[in-house]
Amino acid sequence: MTITLADFISHVFSSPVFFITTALTLGVILVNGWTDAPNAIATCVSTRSMDVRYAISMAAVFNFFGVFLMTMVNSTVAYTIYNMVDFHGDSGDAIVALCAGMFAIVLWATAAWLFGIPTSESHALIAGVSGAAIALQGGMAGINGAEWVKVLYGLVLSTGLGFVMGYISVNVIERCFRRIERKKTYGIFKNAQVVAAAGMAFMHGAQDGQKFMGVFLLGLFLSAGQADVGAFVIPVWLMLLCSAVMALGTSIGGYRIIKAVGMDMVKLEKHQGFAADISAALCLLMASVWGLPVSTTHTKTTAIMGVGAARRLSCVNWKIAGEMILTWALTFPGCGLIGYLMAELFMKIF
Repeated sequence: MTITLADFISHVFSSPVFFITTALTLGVILVNGWTDAPNAIATCVSTRSMDVRYAISMAAVFNFFGVFLMTMVNSTVAYTIYNMVDFHGDSGDAIVALCAGMFAIVLWATAAWLFGIPTSESHALIAGVSGAAIALQGGMAGINGAEWVKVLYGLVLSTGLGFVMGYISVNVIERCFRRIERKKTYGIFKNAQVVAAAGMAFMHGAQDGQKFMGVFLLGLFLSAGQADVGAFVIPVWLMLLCSAVMALGTSIGGYRIIKAVGMDMVKLEKHQGFAADISAALCLLMASVWGLPVSTTHTKTTAIMGVGAARRLSCVNWKIAGEMILTWALTFPGCGLIGYLMAELFMKIF
């Protein structure tokens, strides 16, 4: 099943609750653009391979193409998010609960951004929607365990593999170039890092864009009174809409996140920045092909930590890393609880 742009516009203006849900979903995508997307270019800016303004513009462009092109090729991540929760039952209550979940995600993401902490929008999305589904169904029946477990697989992939690949890749690069004077490699890795950062931005769009489109389609079907749609086709107009909104969010800025990830946590040279970018991009590509919803923030940050640890453990600012890890650990219970409480409140009010 799919929905045309004309049907979407009709639903938006005929259902006030769906109008609010749409606005909140687009708001979450926008927030994702300015909080998560800067991770893709953090190392590129910190090593002075690109000026921050050009880097943000590049990230916006490649985020756009990542959402659009990857969804055309492989949309399994969107299916995983769509099937992860159960919003069956009364479609009126279901759309209200989904609206509450989106509201919780915006609250969580905005608070993290104000403190300059790169929280995971992916995990906030999963937690907020899951909390709302639990409230709607009155228990854990709101969670599809077979699909939700993919989130845990993705968590292991994004943290463990990101760190290991960052550690290995920088060691391989340093061994390959050990007989070349470091200054002579600056130009090579400066250009290579720009390419790798573009690839990282592309994969960020590929991963996170699909997650939001899965939720977007869930809201569309619920507003049409169809809570049991099992198969769907992502329309091109939705790909373009999500791509454009995410690109807009990226272009707004995100310097706080760039500073926290690329400048404060680990001091990197150009070849190390390249190693972190290419490692994270490859991890995201594997996850997208396997249909695992992973956190781009986790993947990039742990890749940077792996690169720093390859030099020596003291090169990593573990205080900053600890703050990030604490935020990640709090996201699932914190945002999930807010989603649950907001859903309970919204369903009583509306």
